[in-house]
Amino acid sequence: MAQPRLKAKYESEIVSQLKEKFQFKSIMQVPRLTKIVINKGIGAAVADKKLVDVGVEELGLITGQKAVATVSKKAVSNFKLRENMPIGAKVTLRGDRMFEFLDRLTSIAMPRVRDFHGISDKGFDGRGNYTFGVKEQIIFPEISIEKVNKITGMDITFVTSTNSDEESYELLKALGMPFTKANKQG
Repeated sequence: MAQPRLKAKYESEIVSQLKEKFQFKSIMQVPRLTKIVINKGIGAAVADKKLVDVGVEELGLITGQKAVATVSKKAVSNFKLRENMPIGAKVTLRGDRMFEFLDRLTSIAMPRVRDFHGISDKGFDGRGNYTFGVKEQIIFPEISIEKVNKITGMDITFVTSTNSDEESYELLKALGMPFTKANKQG
């Protein structure tokens, strides 16, 4: 199997750019993307258990990897929620699948969002990780609109090897994340 396009670009161009920009002594100090976690909370699953199966199936189609159902940690009587009840789905991508997903996300899925002007750079957590939300799962071409009975969103988290938000921002920007031009990080 051929190496993913983004992985090749990271190894040939981005590593040297970031090393030069942040004056790293070794290429091992250059931040890298370690994993992408896609999480989908399905609140209506309390009433209908089949929605979790649909969510797991959709995440599997989008990522090309089997997703797992997530369960509640606590019981909340106001929400009719019991402990260990399935309430969502998640998948963790690493390696080549991670780069393939990021490539599809930035080049195919995001341009399909209506009135898209880039994503906010406010989603950094202070430890070099970045999270943003997608409002509709139908932006991914793998999801057939005819088969969707409920439009749901998901959170996508990028976990990097750095603890600096600035280094993480530059890495994600170099990998093709379309951050909004108006508000620059820093």
